[in-house]
Amino acid sequence: MRRILRRAFLPALGALPASAAAPAHYFVHHRRLPNLARPTRFTEKVIRRKLFDRDPRLPTMADKVAVKEFVAATIGAQYVTPTLWSGESLPPLQERDWPVPYVLKANNGSGTNIFVRRADEVDWGAIESRCRTWLAASHARWAAEWAYAEIAPKLMVEPHIGDPSRLPLDYKLFVFGGTVRYVEVDTDRALDHKRTFFDRDWRRQPFSLGYPLDPRPIARPASLEAMIAAAETLSEGFSFVRIDVYDIDGAPRFGEMTFYPDAGIARFSPDSVDLEFGALWR
Repeated sequence: MRRILRRAFLPALGALPASAAAPAHYFVHHRRLPNLARPTRFTEKVIRRKLFDRDPRLPTMADKVAVKEFVAATIGAQYVTPTLWSGESLPPLQERDWPVPYVLKANNGSGTNIFVRRADEVDWGAIESRCRTWLAASHARWAAEWAYAEIAPKLMVEPHIGDPSRLPLDYKLFVFGGTVRYVEVDTDRALDHKRTFFDRDWRRQPFSLGYPLDPRPIARPASLEAMIAAAETLSEGFSFVRIDVYDIDGAPRFGEMTFYPDAGIARFSPDSVDLEFGALWR
């Protein structure tokens, strides 16, 4: 019943001003309103950032195309996956001759990825439809995430990194005041999404966020120390940012910078961890 109510309610959020949509969205998931005057929880601070933080760096950092230049200049081009193509709409069919395998993405969203492993399996009609949806959608509208409203929507193509037969694990580093505190690892995202946390020394943590824990062993990435060093350099000057990184052949590869994890609506279990994370964000 709760899921049905959310599906019925969430589309209406787009019609509300951000000042009302963000607290309402939070209430639907947390069953309480966020304290925006004196936030103490991590999730409340995400909502406060969405509504009040207008740091001019955020749109560039959140843009999956534009951020690459910053990353290359800050920690080196070897951390960046090259862009094979980018544009405001797909090029003519005869120009879509990117070497397979590759990934087609939107620069301004989450989960907007199409993985192409074989050229003869491409359904361009379905892909074009999805791309139109991506370009028309707006995190700024339904999730009140300001930075995305400042990003000009684009599509981009990157080469597939790692083993072409499977998706690479991405490691999401939670950086507070320039220090990596926790690493999130999401597994089985397509079928039975699980999420597990580790500290910076790769000690498994007992809490969850939004999804159940994965009971299986998760190996420490070979490039963990380099990941941490890169994330802490990229996050300089931010009170909090999540840096997503891949481990490719034992070396870190940048993914994206996230300033509004889960839009502030995912719930920690136990609830006390929300306060613990909030205390780290100063």
